[in-house]
Amino acid sequence: MIRRPAVAGAFYEERPDRLRSQIREFIQEDQEKEAALGAVVPHAGFLYSGKVAGAVYSRLLFPQTFVILGPNHSGLGPGASIMAYGEWDMPLGPVRIHSDLAQSILKASRTLKDDHMGHMREHSIEVQLPFLQYLGKPFDFVPISLYSHEFAVCQDVGSAIAEALRDHAGRVMLLASTDMSHYVPQEVAEAKDKLAIDAILNLDPRGLHETVLKNRISMCGFGPTTAVLVAAKKLGATSATLVRYMTSGEITRDYRQVVGYAGLLIR
Repeated sequence: MIRRPAVAGAFYEERPDRLRSQIREFIQEDQEKEAALGAVVPHAGFLYSGKVAGAVYSRLLFPQTFVILGPNHSGLGPGASIMAYGEWDMPLGPVRIHSDLAQSILKASRTLKDDHMGHMREHSIEVQLPFLQYLGKPFDFVPISLYSHEFAVCQDVGSAIAEALRDHAGRVMLLASTDMSHYVPQEVAEAKDKLAIDAILNLDPRGLHETVLKNRISMCGFGPTTAVLVAAKKLGATSATLVRYMTSGEITRDYRQVVGYAGLLIR
């Protein structure tokens, strides 16, 4: 199964030379690198969220394998989809799915379905791959798309990932792809997003889930982030750090309706 790009030429440059130049603007080459357990990264068009994503990826020592969780904006496919085989054909080259690890996660989960439809038109995982490809090191990944927002589903998926990784040889990094508040005034975004960020910093998956619902925070990937926090806690995570927060207002200069972007590391 070969999955073609859904947002190349829209969210990011389609031509390889232009795409590398675009990413180069966001990468801080002199940053000290660390082998984090996971990260939270945004997924808007690179023009808007590239600075935050680049700040996070500039701090990371990349492993051989990534497990990337993102929300399902299209609603296609089941509530929890894992693409368990094939490759994603990206402008910077194909990226192979780690089928063995995907199958191990699928086997450990009660809710995940082996499905490609939930990934066909979804951008939240796709936009992470050019950053991972930029360094030119070979890697593989497991894509998981969540449409369901139920805590039980997030807990199941996170637990399944942790169970599979305990038996996996080699370092794997968890990535939660999410944007924060959507289309609210700057001051509202900053206040609400701080509540969600604080829950992530506390490594509190249930607290994040409850905070987002209670305060009606339009954080599109709070389900995937909750699942990553569940997995990270089970795998021994002890701390998290906010790398950068900004809103689209810093790009458009329109602070009446902004989208928030947060980048965090989980250790």
